[in-house]
Amino acid sequence: MYAASSREALAGARTALEPVTDSAGTAATTGDELLAVSRLLGTNRELLTTLTEAAVPPAERAAVARAVFAGKVAEGTGGVVAAAAGGQWSTSADLISGLHDLGVEALLRSAAAAGDGDTVEDELFRLGRIVAGDAKLEQALSDRARSATDRVALLRSLIAGKVNPVTEKLSLDTIERSDLKPADALAALADTAAAISGRRVAHVRAAAELSDAQRQRLADDLEADFGSPVTLHIDIDPALLGGVVVRVGNEQIDGSLAGKFAAVRRGLR
Repeated sequence: MYAASSREALAGARTALEPVTDSAGTAATTGDELLAVSRLLGTNRELLTTLTEAAVPPAERAAVARAVFAGKVAEGTGGVVAAAAGGQWSTSADLISGLHDLGVEALLRSAAAAGDGDTVEDELFRLGRIVAGDAKLEQALSDRARSATDRVALLRSLIAGKVNPVTEKLSLDTIERSDLKPADALAALADTAAAISGRRVAHVRAAAELSDAQRQRLADDLEADFGSPVTLHIDIDPALLGGVVVRVGNEQIDGSLAGKFAAVRRGLR
């Protein structure tokens, strides 16, 4: 989570990002380059300090960013980095995180522009579920005793050539850099992909597999309730006994038999 000043800085940089993500190719280039710049700032303390020094006027920080990256990244990417450097970040680490988040967003926008947004979202969600369901795999991917290179190579060996290139790129990046558990990090990416496509995500726990008709009816009902398209991310949980539990943002709807039994027990106390 970003503090207020970092949120404002991120919003300013995102404004610079929007015009350079209107085509798949440009968005992909921008995403790759922003991830690379973020990675560079994580290793170049002197440059990071220069770009986040509060005593230096914002316009000067932005000018330094443009000069440093001129000819090294596309003009649009340079504009985003300059806008970010001109912002007032709460911590220098927030600038690194902000550029990383914008890089992820640009790559997801590239998939959406290419007509692959739904595919990437679904692949990220499914990959997260696969990792969550394999304790040994998740342990191997999250083991900080192993080098990041080793962990990335492990995941690459499992997904290379089997998923959309954007899915592969973002999955490998999150295994390398995220502090979250791998399954949680992949789920968060899937949620971000849905948001970029203008949809809300409903996290559904169902006692048993839902038919296509049940899925569609649930999606239609949630869309009517929340006033926007909804993507269902469904996990099977037999402990619910029957029905579903749905979480959208901070709102939860418990329509499970287990939930109803629990309510009855509470009422008898």
